[in-house]
Amino acid sequence: MHFAFSSHSPRYGAIRALRNVSLALVFSATAAAAEPGPAVTVLALGDSLTAGYGLPEGEGFVPQLEHWLETHGEEVEVVNAGVSGDTTAGGLARLNWSLTPEVDAMIVNLGGNDLLRGLDPAMSRANLQAILEEARARDMPVLLVGLEAPGNYGPDYKQAFDAIYPDLARQFQADLERSFFAPLTARLDEPDARQRYMQPDGIHPSAEGVALIVEAIGPRVKALVERARD
Repeated sequence: MHFAFSSHSPRYGAIRALRNVSLALVFSATAAAAEPGPAVTVLALGDSLTAGYGLPEGEGFVPQLEHWLETHGEEVEVVNAGVSGDTTAGGLARLNWSLTPEVDAMIVNLGGNDLLRGLDPAMSRANLQAILEEARARDMPVLLVGLEAPGNYGPDYKQAFDAIYPDLARQFQADLERSFFAPLTARLDEPDARQRYMQPDGIHPSAEGVALIVEAIGPRVKALVERARD
């Protein structure tokens, strides 16, 4: 015997209602899974390497990094707090007014101008330590971006300067990117590496060089964003 249910059957209506509820739950769960987490604001405190010196708008470190994060599923704003010529002392001096209430995490990319001026590594260490102490007081996660000293200041200077970043990262439990330029120095054996990846001044990366740096540092910044969100 076969039973046929019309569209007016109470049983059919109940089945259809349950089906619609189930579909709605599936779709809402899928949509929720696809949505990014809450927006995070990251302050990029640095010098000309952060500011994007010599590059067209949109091709510097901060805009390229923000774009990389967005393409990897993060809802994030990276604030460009890079000031060309700034030393670690300059970064420290403007720290408090740079850390506006909406900032959730910070990238610290300072020390290049300390190197260029041959400043005492102990001073650079003290300034960076004060920056990290302020971040810790605010319970703010930090990514510390390091640099490696050239050998022309002598082995003692190089040893003292190079140790600053890993030492402070351990002390303050900060994330660490050991060398901003590592992705470029790894390609120095390419015949046209300096022309492709560096600007003519030999100090600042080109847009293509920045892209390599961002590709390398991006996963660490993504982890920083997720820490800030937690």
